Amino acid sequence: MLNLLGPTFPFGTLTVNVVGSFLLGAIMELSLGYGVIPPDLRIILATGVMGGFTTYSSFNNETLGYLQKGAWLLGGTYFLATALGCLAAGVMGVAFARWLAGG
Repeated sequence: MLNLLGPTFPFGTLTVNVVGSFLLGAIMELSLGYGVIPPDLRIILATGVMGGFTTYSSFNNETLGYLQKGAWLLGGTYFLATALGCLAAGVMGVAFARWLAGG
C-alpha cells in the first residue's frame, strides 16, 4: 500500500479515526443498547475520550492539502478510505458490543 499511495499518505490519522469509530460504536451500543455503560460515563467516553482520540481536524487539513496541490486521486482515496473505513469500523464496533453483551 505504501508503494501505491506513497510515504506521505496519512496512514496514522486514518488508523486513529478507524479505531476511534470502532470504539465509539462499541461504547454507544453498550450504553444505549444494553445499559452497560451509564449515561454520565458514556458522555465522558464518547465526547471526551473519543473526541480527543480521533482527529477529524487533521483529516480535514490533510484532505484539503491534497486537493489544493491538485492531488485529486490521493485526496479522493484518502477521503473514501476514511469515510468507508470509519463506517465499517463503527458497524463492527456495534457488532462487537452486541457479541460482548451476549445479544
